[in-house]
Amino acid sequence: MTDLPPDTALPTPVESPEGTTEEGEAEAKAEVGVGPWEGEWPVGEHWDPDLLRDGDRRNVVDQYRYWKHEAIVADLDSKRHDFHIAIENWQHDLNIGTVVRTANAFLAKEVHIIGRRRWNRRGAMVTDRYQHVRHHPTVEDFVQWAEGEGLAVIGIDIFPDSVPLETYDLPRNCVLVFGQEGPGLTPEVHDAAVATLSIEQFGSTRSMNAASAAAIAMHAWVRRHVFQQPVS
Repeated sequence: MTDLPPDTALPTPVESPEGTTEEGEAEAKAEVGVGPWEGEWPVGEHWDPDLLRDGDRRNVVDQYRYWKHEAIVADLDSKRHDFHIAIENWQHDLNIGTVVRTANAFLAKEVHIIGRRRWNRRGAMVTDRYQHVRHHPTVEDFVQWAEGEGLAVIGIDIFPDSVPLETYDLPRNCVLVFGQEGPGLTPEVHDAAVATLSIEQFGSTRSMNAASAAAIAMHAWVRRHVFQQPVS
């Protein structure tokens, strides 16, 4: 697949005067994405003729404007990182969509849903279309899969035996597991994990939002294995 030529400029997003403030004044709102392609169409199998004709309003970075969906996924698959994300879903946790969106942003290999198959996709902002999501009905099924793939199961939660994420040398090939809001990781995942990590906090609250914790842990992996930053 080829990207745009260096001298090719994407159409500039158009601002719309829709919307008003509380004072009733007109408020300009930028339209999402870009409009129809201007000029001669580019050549390549990855270009989507419908998007070139009608415009591309999807939530994708500029590199993928006007690309076919399957072409974007194939390009992402060629450079995904070696970590996976798993989320326990026994009580239909609303954080899952946000975790999937963040996993897409950090280019996780896969996202794994443990427990209930159905999850609220609203927070994913359609990023689940570009992110591989696998379901495991039980913790046992998930652990067997991880062992078969040679992945270290790393729990993220506050337990008496948790060690600081900030000083733990995350393995390259691992799956970071997060519990749902409130109860946290189940004892089954805690027992199966090679390590359970906690995130240092300095305020009055005992714990932070599960989706926020997931973002911090993913970024810790990226800092260690993409930017080669050593742990102290």
